[in-house]
Amino acid sequence: MTGPASPFHIFGIRHHGPGCARTLVRTLDALAPDCILVEGPPEANDMLGYIAHAQMEPPVALLVHARDDTANSLFYPLAEFSPEWQALRWALAHAVPARFMDLPAANILALRPEAAAQIEPAADAQPDPDQALPEPCAPAVDASNADADADADINTDATDQQPWSNDPLDCLAQAAGHADGEAWWNHLVEERGEGQDLFLAIAEAMRALREQLPDGLHRSADDTRHETLREAHMRQTMRQALKDGFGRIAVVCGAWHLPALETHPPAKADAALLKGLPATKTSATWVPWTYPHLSRTSGYGAGVHAPGWYEHLWSHDPALSPRSVAWLAHVAALLRSKDIDCSSAHIIEAARLADTLGTLRGRRAPGLEEINEAIVSVICMGNTAPMQLIGTQLIVGERIGRVPDTVPMVPLQQDCEQSQKRLRLRPQALAKIHELDLRNETDLARSQLLHRLCILGVDWGTPKGAGSTRGTFKEVWELEWAPGFSVALIEASRWGANLEAAASAKLVDACRSTEELTELAQAIDKVLLADLKSAVGPVTSALENRASLTGDVGQLLAAIAPLANIHRYGSVRKLDTAVVARVLDGIIVRAGVGLLAACSGIAQDLAQALREHILAAHAAIGMRQDAQLWADWSRALGCVARTETADALLRGMSCRLLFDAQVFDGAQVAQQLTRNLSPANDPLQASNWLDGFLNRNALVLLHDTALWSLVDDWVATLAPEPFISILPLVRRTFSAFDKTARSSLGQLAAREASAPALPRAKLFWNEERAAQALPVLAKIFGITA
Repeated sequence: MTGPASPFHIFGIRHHGPGCARTLVRTLDALAPDCILVEGPPEANDMLGYIAHAQMEPPVALLVHARDDTANSLFYPLAEFSPEWQALRWALAHAVPARFMDLPAANILALRPEAAAQIEPAADAQPDPDQALPEPCAPAVDASNADADADADINTDATDQQPWSNDPLDCLAQAAGHADGEAWWNHLVEERGEGQDLFLAIAEAMRALREQLPDGLHRSADDTRHETLREAHMRQTMRQALKDGFGRIAVVCGAWHLPALETHPPAKADAALLKGLPATKTSATWVPWTYPHLSRTSGYGAGVHAPGWYEHLWSHDPALSPRSVAWLAHVAALLRSKDIDCSSAHIIEAARLADTLGTLRGRRAPGLEEINEAIVSVICMGNTAPMQLIGTQLIVGERIGRVPDTVPMVPLQQDCEQSQKRLRLRPQALAKIHELDLRNETDLARSQLLHRLCILGVDWGTPKGAGSTRGTFKEVWELEWAPGFSVALIEASRWGANLEAAASAKLVDACRSTEELTELAQAIDKVLLADLKSAVGPVTSALENRASLTGDVGQLLAAIAPLANIHRYGSVRKLDTAVVARVLDGIIVRAGVGLLAACSGIAQDLAQALREHILAAHAAIGMRQDAQLWADWSRALGCVARTETADALLRGMSCRLLFDAQVFDGAQVAQQLTRNLSPANDPLQASNWLDGFLNRNALVLLHDTALWSLVDDWVATLAPEPFISILPLVRRTFSAFDKTARSSLGQLAAREASAPALPRAKLFWNEERAAQALPVLAKIFGITA
């Protein structure tokens, strides 16, 4: 099957395996191939030279996307400990040609069901179909470790791919007594010391798996066809390398594919499979990646659970110290930085326990599982909470890669990177809180940058505590960079070449298609927060036009509060809010004119929704501090309060708002209350009016004895049947009061019941005692007379 005369030396690896990467480098040194083929997208062959660039710092990923649909994209993540990365670096260091050999991304993207781009037949540039493919050689291995891939290929997509839960390696793991394929592989390969011929052993294991599980575990027909096409193209690439005259060809692929590349059908069969595949035009570039996104749990696929631990396995020299001791030293440094006790004695005892556990489990050296158990037992004293910190910052890690400045980028990406550097706002893989002082020009510019990116769908920053800090000079953001933002920036580049232009264009376009005033008001907020001067005019015009045409008072009311906030707090961000004031005033006038009609003849659920809009608008108009607008709005509320056709809930609420604003005095409110709680009225309507009037606040009943008496008399005079029907509604109204208010009302009612003959005012008002507090109050309020 394999023989020393074959030019092909196939190395089955598992992606992102440090032990395998170390073995592969040693093997390449011994083999000295004159060509290396690596599983990856052929479109990125022109990008390989960047790997040797001084500014290239893994983890990074090759990004291949359709030119006319950037969201249709593929990521190929690579870390320093990835076997593919080390194979490519070896090739560049030794001036050996290297090529990617996987099925082109142009075909993969076009074959996706959701691919909307116009596709074209792939170029029929196959090698000579009659050329025979020699059998591969068994790799000459004199080093320790290898890696296998059960299907977690580096061909991944940020949105589509998920880790395959049915790993074929699980079969081998069960036979060896391990929980799963991941644990089995880590034990035998990644965390193992010296060993012999592991590549050969892995090849033998994969042959057995492919024989027993030819299609993997529970694969769909589409998945099987996809893998068949990939392996056919890999074989064709191998044939082409042989045709190009290379003598010793190293092939680095996921180990699951190894048997398919050792034994193969005639070349004509592979050519027939690949002929006529659809293709789309693509572009390729390098983008920074992160350890959290390299982790399998991130949803990016082809990852590892513990990239930080794998980096430690790759970089640590066991000749200097046992790897468990070196790892525990990192743990100690982290815990001490968080003021968690971790002494040298802790480290010594934890290392001893980890070694003991490893010995009991038949391991040459303790693995991550044993070390973690030792940390919990010795350092954390059984408390697993610190392990979350260790897992996030050490086991997974927070490393973020870097790509050279010369890597092809769209102008929008370049503008984003330049802004980040200018403002010293470095992307980081883990979430970090940034508190910005908007009085500082740099922090103000940082805020504008983050708001512009949010408009473009790049949610690098998430506002925190916006509701409590909007009126201050402070703005709090949580920043966490994700590799998918590179794709989002590429996709957003259709809006403009820089962040300001792109964000402006996207907002203006959105405003042309929206019919909701609240969305237009929010758009103005975004324009001002992001300092998009060119968008102020178009967005404001859209809001004014929509406000002048709409007859929906609910929309007008809903737009008042956000616009009032912008106007009130604009000075904090040095914004010109004159145009906002003009639009806001016009909407307030229109809302007041249509308020009575909007409150009349509506269903109860609509009345409840309109109630919230009116309350928010009322508070916002008070903040506007314009006497004429306030007078007009008060007249509109007065019309609602006095008009019988208006909804009872909204009539009661309007009466209460005017009473609190001292537009209605006590006599006017008593008149309205008497009229609406009259026995002649429908009890249901009366209870709704009372609900609106009390407005979730019991103080008016506690402080005004006349109003309390009117409500008390209304309840007392209800006949049994109406009383039973309105009782749930009254209870709902009173349940909105806080506990203290309900208790006070209960005490007041109890005193009424125990002394019915006394005048009501005497029950809770003592003028002599009240007079004693007057001198103190006069001093507090500065009253001299």
